[in-house]
Amino acid sequence: MEMYRLISEFPQNVEDAVEASKNLNLKPTDKEINNVLITGLGGSGIGGKIVSNIVSDSATCPILINNDYSIPAFVNKNTLVIACSYSGNTEETISAVDSAIENGAEIACLTSGGKLKEIAETNGFNLVLVPGGNPPRTTLGTTSPRIFAILKHYGIIDSRYGNSLAKIGPYLKQHEFEIQTKAQLMAESLFTYTPVIYSDAGYEGVAIRLRQQLNENSKVLCWHHVLPEMNHNELVGWVSGNEKIAVIMLRSEDDPQRTQTRMDLSLKIFEKYTKNITEIYAKGDDKLIRTYYLIHFIDWLSLYLSEQNGVDSIEIDVINYLKGELAKRE
Repeated sequence: MEMYRLISEFPQNVEDAVEASKNLNLKPTDKEINNVLITGLGGSGIGGKIVSNIVSDSATCPILINNDYSIPAFVNKNTLVIACSYSGNTEETISAVDSAIENGAEIACLTSGGKLKEIAETNGFNLVLVPGGNPPRTTLGTTSPRIFAILKHYGIIDSRYGNSLAKIGPYLKQHEFEIQTKAQLMAESLFTYTPVIYSDAGYEGVAIRLRQQLNENSKVLCWHHVLPEMNHNELVGWVSGNEKIAVIMLRSEDDPQRTQTRMDLSLKIFEKYTKNITEIYAKGDDKLIRTYYLIHFIDWLSLYLSEQNGVDSIEIDVINYLKGELAKRE
């Protein structure tokens, strides 16, 4: 029931984070920011991808997502590096931050503690602390509003997202019963199938979130791709499709009209190989709210599918094993 509680708290987490983001006390910089690198992995890193999708049409400079030990060569004194590690001890993120320090970048750290907190305090970097103690994948509602606040502080985005951020929590609470009911029915239809997730490129962060949640919570393998790119490669691979594949198409009124047409035509092709096709339509007044609606829906979906699969949604023993073996090889 622990994961049930954590997902239930998502709308309130967003509300609390939006309010807390008003008082981050971040220091100004005299550097001219020409580009942004958001570095982080897994549940700590997905917020950056989702936020970058939302603000892509308004950000004053490019925002790149980094999920690695190393950083791109362009990172310099005019780069804002936002380091996201919920535990503060993600070794890839610490390595990326060390390189960013060497390159003289402007650095802001988002964490609950650990080594990343120590680095920020030692170097006088902007530090945004969040409450610790939960699985990183359950903290998206706590961390992602703070990423908006960091970007706004540095002038990368303006204040246009404030009203929508404030509406997310109440909107999700209002639609909670509907979201859970539909997610539970969909989970029943996915049992024993291999999910294949598609979305418009502008919602790739949400597609990745769904893949990650099905991996970690539901303990299933799956994959994702985005349109229109998949129409130029993966679509041909569907000649080997079969009835054990379940298609999940994430859709929104924000999707470009030509991409919507591509989605409709692609679905007709998928139908030749599998009848298990589900479309999840985003709801809300704008892209930001619609994005968080989808996030909450798919989090519930992953939990209900874990129940169908008879697995513990919290348990990540294989990741813990990997971390333990890596520690032996330092």
